[in-house]
Amino acid sequence: MTLAPFAAHPATSRGRQHDEPPSRFRDEFQRDRDRIIHCTAFRRLEYKTQVFVNHEGDLYRTRLTHSLEVAQVGRAIARALGLNEDLTEAICLAHDLGHTPFGHAGQHALNDCMRDHGGFEHNLQSLRVVDLLEHKYPDFDGLNLTFEAREGILKHCARRHARELGNVGRRFLDGTQPGAEAQLANIADEIAYNNHDVDDGLRSELITVDALREVALFSEHYDAASREHAQADTRIIVHETVRRMIGDMVHDVIGHSTARLEEDAPTTIDALRQLPSACISMSPGMLDSHRAMKRFLMANLYRHPRVRAMTDNAERTIHGLFAAYTERPERMALTRDPAVAFERQVADYIAGMTDRFALREFDRWCG
Repeated sequence: MTLAPFAAHPATSRGRQHDEPPSRFRDEFQRDRDRIIHCTAFRRLEYKTQVFVNHEGDLYRTRLTHSLEVAQVGRAIARALGLNEDLTEAICLAHDLGHTPFGHAGQHALNDCMRDHGGFEHNLQSLRVVDLLEHKYPDFDGLNLTFEAREGILKHCARRHARELGNVGRRFLDGTQPGAEAQLANIADEIAYNNHDVDDGLRSELITVDALREVALFSEHYDAASREHAQADTRIIVHETVRRMIGDMVHDVIGHSTARLEEDAPTTIDALRQLPSACISMSPGMLDSHRAMKRFLMANLYRHPRVRAMTDNAERTIHGLFAAYTERPERMALTRDPAVAFERQVADYIAGMTDRFALREFDRWCG
């Protein structure tokens, strides 16, 4: 496939932190994707919470299945826009590598534990995983990914941290944009989690079809699917509705982004980075619909008493583990690094846990 002039080209990548000889059969972004798939942190995502803790049911999304779904959405849009599919996929697969056990509740709790020690941001932690915490190679720590992959993984970053990250954190200080593939991975993440949380929420019966029909994006597609497939059962109609919502949002991003790119006419990836705002985005109307769905899910799913019970337990677990390890460092299966603050090493250790390992450790040391 011919890449657009503003797409990331592996031959003109800004390179890796440590020089390596080129691969005989793969370009640089393909190597990035493959390294991510084979790393330990990627495998751990199978047992990390998306919304429902893993033992709640076998069919709910985990961080791993969510990341695969994000990558599928990202590749589809990248292909339509002439962007680099391999780089898009690599960023999508890696975007949650630094997430704690127990989803956002775990992140908030660990950030609270680290409030006097630099805080905790899962996007910054994902970069820390691929830059430092994976140990696969004899000549360097981390996965030694390209600048373009690292740029996309660092979706958000506080300015105080950006100053310490060199070139990859520079855009958070000077207000420039990331590459188009990084912008796209961010959008693909939003499309995937909003729609699949609808599916999981309905499967759990914590939200209902009748309640969701108050949201225009859902009701439009649910009503159309019901009319066209009147004999199908409700579960099939729900699947068809979610599929149509994803398709509608994907087509919107492609159409709106194409118009923006034609208007702004960047001729290189660096020209695209200098634009005043992201050019890979939803249309204003679709963004309003997307935000309405997010508000519904926040009020009716994420704050549901059953989910709150899970998040309360998650917060107790993270706080308990942090206290247990800081009081007795020998409880961790970890060789301490004198060059890294001890509390940061504790945070690294906890963030790398799966849900079930964190629960076992909590029972062991805090039960």
